[in-house]
Amino acid sequence: MHTYLALGDSYTIGEQVPAANNFPHQVVAMLNVQGIKVKEPIIIATTGWTTDELAAAIKERAIKDTFSFVTLLIGVNNQYRGRSIDNYKEEYTQLLDTAIRYANGHTQNVFVLSIPDWGVTPFAEGRDRVQIAKDIDAYNAACKAITLAHKCNYLDITDSTRKNGTTPAYLAEDGLHPSGKEYTIWAERLAPMVAKVLQG
Repeated sequence: MHTYLALGDSYTIGEQVPAANNFPHQVVAMLNVQGIKVKEPIIIATTGWTTDELAAAIKERAIKDTFSFVTLLIGVNNQYRGRSIDNYKEEYTQLLDTAIRYANGHTQNVFVLSIPDWGVTPFAEGRDRVQIAKDIDAYNAACKAITLAHKCNYLDITDSTRKNGTTPAYLAEDGLHPSGKEYTIWAERLAPMVAKVLQG
């Protein structure tokens, strides 16, 4: 049985959606249907976490196991709180190194998801949506460069959040977080990438 560790924030835990509908659980379900048996994901994620808060939580959990694959999605709260890109680069790099260690040093077994653009959602009404998009793009550019330099996998889901972020069906009740329907899109992109590595 394969094992899976998911590291992140609200977008990983699936704020306001049933656990079965968050992207880690949907990925596991899709892989199991393909005959790639994966245990329930271990999730270290809480709404509102920044890079340093995630790092502190990982340290606190002190998980000793390694995993077949690891996902990482972090940074939106750094942007939301107006933190610098340089600070993000430093702390994100440390988190990616941690993710690689949890994947037993196999960089190809680490999958990073891009940061969604919350600026398009109803929640962002009255805010500078153009500036939010620019910030998210800058964060994602840094995230992608560091991820690829470490030879890990990078998956862009930001485009989907921009396309669907104004459609109620793709949003949770708070008008900010994705619904299970949006997470399905992410899982449908991620599952084949994971399958390829696990079957390789």
